[in-house]
Amino acid sequence: MKTLWVLLCLAGAALAQAPPLSITLPDAIARARQHAGQLQAANFAVQQAREDTLQSRTLRLPTLNALNQGLYTQGNGTDTGVFISNNGVHQYTDQVQVHEDVLAIFRRNEVRRALATEAAARARVDVAARGLNATVIQDFYNVIVAQRHFGNAQLSLREAEQFVDVTEKQEKGGEAAHSDVIKARLLLQQRQRDLQDAQVAIEKAKIALGVLILPTFSTEFSLVDDAGEASLLPPVAEARAKAVATSPEVLAAKSSVNAAGFDVGVARYGYLPTLSVDLNYGIDSNRFVFNGQSVGASVQVSLNVPVWTWGVTASKIRQAEFRRAQAQLDLTLAGRALEANLAAAIAESKAAQAQLDSLKSTVELAVESLRLTLLRYQAGEAVTLEVVDAQTTLAQARNGYSDGQVRYKTAIANLQTLMGTL
Repeated sequence: MKTLWVLLCLAGAALAQAPPLSITLPDAIARARQHAGQLQAANFAVQQAREDTLQSRTLRLPTLNALNQGLYTQGNGTDTGVFISNNGVHQYTDQVQVHEDVLAIFRRNEVRRALATEAAARARVDVAARGLNATVIQDFYNVIVAQRHFGNAQLSLREAEQFVDVTEKQEKGGEAAHSDVIKARLLLQQRQRDLQDAQVAIEKAKIALGVLILPTFSTEFSLVDDAGEASLLPPVAEARAKAVATSPEVLAAKSSVNAAGFDVGVARYGYLPTLSVDLNYGIDSNRFVFNGQSVGASVQVSLNVPVWTWGVTASKIRQAEFRRAQAQLDLTLAGRALEANLAAAIAESKAAQAQLDSLKSTVELAVESLRLTLLRYQAGEAVTLEVVDAQTTLAQARNGYSDGQVRYKTAIANLQTLMGTL
């Protein structure tokens, strides 16, 4: 028993010391798809559309029903009772009925419409997934950039601390005024506040991402920072070809056009006759008995020819044609939106890529500027404000470079989403 207790304590200690969950961008997207409400709603729509397809197929098949009925009519001394339309004072029906719409087998547009609607619903699942991708990508890199800003704030804080140390030593040696120490300490306090703000920004960004990718609320996870990894911008022709081929918005719009076209055909069925056959087997008797005289079968054939409907059928056809025209317009707009989004994503990726080298060079120049300014200050050739300005410029340059790297990775990820490769 003591051994078991020791093992449990060791296991608990191991769990307590376990490192936080490490998540990459693809991991975050996969996790979000497991828990996203909008994706689950889109899947429910697919399931409903699948049931519509099943129902439309079964409408072409014969149906089997069991009819059980007892009818009592007030007697008046006649065979029928007070209602001459009835067959007797007592009438019992216990039959099996088979009904078949003979011409339904030739009416295939209902099934085709249901299949097209189901395809559109499946495409909208991908639409929801890609919209979720964009949200996860943005929230993921918001955490990354917040963490980078925190690291930059730590560097700036150390530099401010070093400058305070320099000014205090300069003051003790009679080479600097006390006002320089005050200005250095003011800068240090600002850097401390910047560090606190950066920490809060990380927590807020992780909260926004955590509710998307985790089944229960938590911020106990870490992200794999891939913003510094090289990512090649795909050729424009390849990006456009893949985006057009895999666009769920365009696919959903095409399926909706197909469904609307079949809907026109269904509306035109209103001009066609219906032919039905009903087979009844059982009893329909004044006595509830089953014998050779009361049990039998009957067949009823009905041909219903529409003659005059006050223009309702024509109205339904026009209505279906309007829906088809609207679906075709939606398809055109979906194609235009895809081209616009693709062009914007490519332009954003190119601009972000083009600025990376410049932003990196700015950081290198700012580092060198601060080093030289500090040397000039220690030599008595520069004033405190020049050092403060150099440190501020370096802090901004570091954050700008981090923003540029994250901007490029975000643009590439969004472009990959449009291409269907992420």
